[in-house]
Amino acid sequence: MADQKKILCVGLVCLDIISVVEEYPEEDTDTRCVSQRWQRGGNASNSCTVLSLLGAPCAFMGSLAAGPVADFVLEDFQKFGIDVSLVSEHAQCVSPASVVISNIRTGSRTILHTNRDLPDVTAQDFSRVDLAQFKWIHWEGRNAGEQVKMIQQVEKFNAQLPNHQRIGISVEIEKTREPLYELFPYGDVVFVSKDVARHFGFDSPEAALRGLYPRVKKGAVLICAWAEKGADALGPDGLLLHSDAFPPEMLVDTLGAGDTFNAGVLHTLSNGGSVQDALAFGCRIAGRKCGFHGYDGIREK
Repeated sequence: MADQKKILCVGLVCLDIISVVEEYPEEDTDTRCVSQRWQRGGNASNSCTVLSLLGAPCAFMGSLAAGPVADFVLEDFQKFGIDVSLVSEHAQCVSPASVVISNIRTGSRTILHTNRDLPDVTAQDFSRVDLAQFKWIHWEGRNAGEQVKMIQQVEKFNAQLPNHQRIGISVEIEKTREPLYELFPYGDVVFVSKDVARHFGFDSPEAALRGLYPRVKKGAVLICAWAEKGADALGPDGLLLHSDAFPPEMLVDTLGAGDTFNAGVLHTLSNGGSVQDALAFGCRIAGRKCGFHGYDGIREK
């Protein structure tokens, strides 16, 4: 049945080693943490976690190295009921990891990421995917040249189907890396980050959407979230849509807030919701996520 089809997120999974501190440490000091934990991270991986908590069947496609970190990651995917049958394992590589300093006073997160030699999944890997099981596929912008080829495979698959059966396609352009901008014309929905917007010289989501919209394909929706300013979207009708942010009573942890927002938008759109509803829902659950550590409190009350 169509409503049982999954959402697939393609991108990174890594280990997040999170140290929670009362204030950001000065250089060359010895600071005691409030707490420390391991958490499965990576944009696409985090979005899968949130989708699963929202009740959406989902799958993750990405690369994993062998070893205890991979064991932890796979066990955690399993805990959330996320399909990992499309994960590519690379026994000879080292797992990517992020050391995260989470400031409990401000809610900020400072990330030190390392990814030495783990290759991203390729278009050849993707060619073995049974596309019929998915209703939406989301790409976290990484190896853009390969990802364009993956998206073209989906477009070819979609061309044989009536509109209501076609797989939704979304891309996230988060990092300020020139090759990623190749992805702009390839999504039905394109998420562009505040960092990328600023890189292009825009100082508000509205300016970014107006300025960057010519880069997307005809009929696409461009979305830009801007932290405490909420999020905006621009579609083919030229109407700018906006949702305010929904900050928690106390800001605790912003790690993964953007991935949570993306998941909320995808969940709404893939179920036939409007862009306005998707923006509001994405902002609401991203705000809720900022009020606690991790993701378990995401579930609708």
